Amino acid sequence: GWKDAISTTIVNFNNEKMQITWAARELFPSENVSFSYTFDEGKQKVWKTCPTYLLDQDYNSGCLFKTEGPTLAISIRNSNGSEEFFSKRLKSDFYIKPNRPENVTFFWKEDTVTISCNKPQTAVKCLRLELQYKSKFDKDWQSRTSKCCSIGEQGFDPRKCYSFRVRLKRLVHYCNVVDYSSDWEAETFWMNGTLLDSCDDDIKSQSNIVIVLCCLLAVLLMLFTLLILLCKWQRIQKSFMPAVPDPKCIFADVFNDHNGNFQEWINKTDDAMVQTKLEYEEPECIIEAESQQEDEKNSDKQEPQEKIFSFSRAAENNDPKTAQIACLMPAPNTIASFAGFQILMNDDMYVML
Repeated sequence: GWKDAISTTIVNFNNEKMQITWAARELFPSENVSFSYTFDEGKQKVWKTCPTYLLDQDYNSGCLFKTEGPTLAISIRNSNGSEEFFSKRLKSDFYIKPNRPENVTFFWKEDTVTISCNKPQTAVKCLRLELQYKSKFDKDWQSRTSKCCSIGEQGFDPRKCYSFRVRLKRLVHYCNVVDYSSDWEAETFWMNGTLLDSCDDDIKSQSNIVIVLCCLLAVLLMLFTLLILLCKWQRIQKSFMPAVPDPKCIFADVFNDHNGNFQEWINKTDDAMVQTKLEYEEPECIIEAESQQEDEKNSDKQEPQEKIFSFSRAAENNDPKTAQIACLMPAPNTIASFAGFQILMNDDMYVML
């Protein structure tokens, strides 16, 4: 029953090398088996022993040998080869795993990218070129497949950084019985047609710009907040703590002329006030009394010109000239000389001669 139960993995690497493996520890836990193969057909088969064994804990678990034809027969036996545990015939062409694409090129034109690679020497019709890409904003890969060996895709944003990888796939059922694809070509990073070392550089640069903008915004917000608080504080301060007047504004002379010496300023101010009072003090009324004889003589020489003024009414009308004359007439029933006139004072009447 082992011949039906044994499961093997068969890989033909680009139709150059064959690799056949089996689960040695599960299938043959107590015996180290041997492997033999042949590419010959008919009765005259020449069996070859495995040139390179693959080991699993010192047990033979696989064999690696050169591909020599399209038809392959394999046999797994006991260690001395006397008993056969498993045998199989197969088409080696149905297990081909292609190599990585060679000389991959990227051609950018606006938002379109065209990717191409060298054509393999054989079985081009059985191959497909698979492209996968994603931007820094995508979580999963976007996949496109085209005939070997060129593929084009549109809709790329020149402001984004993209990761690209390509591989060759072998068509199943038409060319292969197993879905084998090549290993991925080295991942490349592109932005607006420019090859980059990594998309992390673009992310870091944009993150740095975002950090700088956030800092500037925070600083502006803080300044605006402080300005508002300052205005409100000034209003509160004016409401609860009125401004004390500056003595420099009220007593400018103290600080400008006396360097803040208040006592010196007071003394000088008192002297100035006393002098001002003396300057503006009303002059004393000078009375020139003459005898009645002189009056009579003067009256004989000059024609009598009498002008009678009511100084009490004039004083009520606030006439300054009349008030001045009244000031000069200190007593009634006397004769005074004022501006060339002789003035006679009787009770409440003044007569100018």
